[in-house]
Amino acid sequence: MIILFIAFPLWCTARIWWTGTHTVPGRGDAILIMGAAQYDGRPSAVLEARLQIALDIYQQGDAPRIVTVGGGAPGDRTTEAAASKTWLMNRGIPSKLIAALPQGRDTLQSILAAESYLHKHAWKSVVIVTDAWHCLRVETMARDHGLAPTCAPVATGPAATNASHSVRYLIRETGAYLAYVTFGRIGIHLSDRGSSVGP
Repeated sequence: MIILFIAFPLWCTARIWWTGTHTVPGRGDAILIMGAAQYDGRPSAVLEARLQIALDIYQQGDAPRIVTVGGGAPGDRTTEAAASKTWLMNRGIPSKLIAALPQGRDTLQSILAAESYLHKHAWKSVVIVTDAWHCLRVETMARDHGLAPTCAPVATGPAATNASHSVRYLIRETGAYLAYVTFGRIGIHLSDRGSSVGP
């Protein structure tokens, strides 16, 4: 039993690393940019790195529209989603092709907001832009909520180029992934069970 408690987290860490370093983004109905910090409308270095990847994917023609997510912290005058949309518009993407969803202070909230919007438009396949160690968890959540995701991991910015930050990120993401697959899916299963019975 002790060996299992040690081996399973290590296996999860290996899966997170493998997914982040070997994933290949596909084509999609939309690009989904996961939120990160912004400062009075100016994207942080982490968010800007994600935006640049999304811009490249859009310009390559791999998805025809972009969805940005992310709320604001108390006292903010704007949101992560709005700051992302402004950055993209300033680089030539038409406003009508960018949906800014000002919800999401964590990964699950962001996925739920995106899932609701995408399903409303009958869009399912999505290219998710985020940091490499985040790919496995965000793809798992998206798949659990009926989307068909691939991940485009960011290769620049502090999350990708700072070695000590990267190690801490990988460890933290292992804990977050374990928490989600252990406890986070309970609500999904209960909801599915509830929807299968009458009032």
